[in-house]
Amino acid sequence: MVDEEMDYWKRRAEQIPNDELRTQALASMQDKRFHCQGGSVYALLAGEKGKEAVRFIVAYQTISDYLDNLCDRSTSLDPKDFRMLHEAMKDALTPVNPMKNYYELRDDQADGGYLRELVQTCQETLKSVEALELIHGQLLRLQGLYADLQVHKHVQVKERIPRLTTWFEKNKDTYENLTWYEFSAASGSTLGIFCLVSYGLGGKVNPTAAQTVYDGYFPYMQGLHILLDYYIDQLEDDNEGDLNFCSYYENWNKMKERFLYFIEKTKTDVSGLPDRKFHEMIHQGLLGLYLGDKKIKSIPYGEEMRKSLLHAGGITAKMFNWNIRVYYKTEGKRGKMEDV
Repeated sequence: MVDEEMDYWKRRAEQIPNDELRTQALASMQDKRFHCQGGSVYALLAGEKGKEAVRFIVAYQTISDYLDNLCDRSTSLDPKDFRMLHEAMKDALTPVNPMKNYYELRDDQADGGYLRELVQTCQETLKSVEALELIHGQLLRLQGLYADLQVHKHVQVKERIPRLTTWFEKNKDTYENLTWYEFSAASGSTLGIFCLVSYGLGGKVNPTAAQTVYDGYFPYMQGLHILLDYYIDQLEDDNEGDLNFCSYYENWNKMKERFLYFIEKTKTDVSGLPDRKFHEMIHQGLLGLYLGDKKIKSIPYGEEMRKSLLHAGGITAKMFNWNIRVYYKTEGKRGKMEDV
């Protein structure tokens, strides 16, 4: 189902008239396809509406990855432009919102209706969520944190840390056990949104369930997700001059200590969620997936970190890790044969 949805959006991206927008749309789908593949596991929570959940998740994650490229790799450093672009993610969660010109503050605008169609696809899916009002507040809170992060971290280099630390100061009373860079990382995940929407489509929400899911995912599950993502990208980000939150730990031992803390806090948080076993699988799957990446070998103390975190994750995390490493090895051999 994911492949079917992504193939459609790829064909749409290929039709974008503007060269720059087309380039960034196609690059985001090629380089970040696994975001949609991984995120769509939440469709299992939607029951008979699993296909609708996949449609939403792929469209919403495609918006996220596309906008990330426009902010990170494209032609603007204007925070007002970034804020306007991310109105698309807010509108995608609110079916009654009209479309806007999300490119209003940048030169490149002609996308052939690509971004609007992505937003409208999300809106159409959410119209079938009967109790949308029960999850809408939490959806917008998560989206607001995500948008704030994207704005603050993509401005001119000298402005990034002051903006991010000032943003955290406004929230640190609620999240006093986090550093500014850990709070930023937790804000950068879309997992909580996918979880809430899938539960909504499956008719599994009530007045307390939405907040329970929110608290179960933010900050620790989402923080672990993005910190692991940054961890494996350290060398790549350093070479390209990109902001990487893992670089702000004092040393690798402190980073390991905090990662272990996030693992334990996530275990506690998901234990109180409905479908506990499912969310435990997500937790263990994140550890297995990211720590199975081939880039771990190039990171100083990477093997020691991998062993420590997998030990904390338990036998299921180790099983996922073994499987993903075998998969990468098999794919590598297949690629070599295809090259020949």
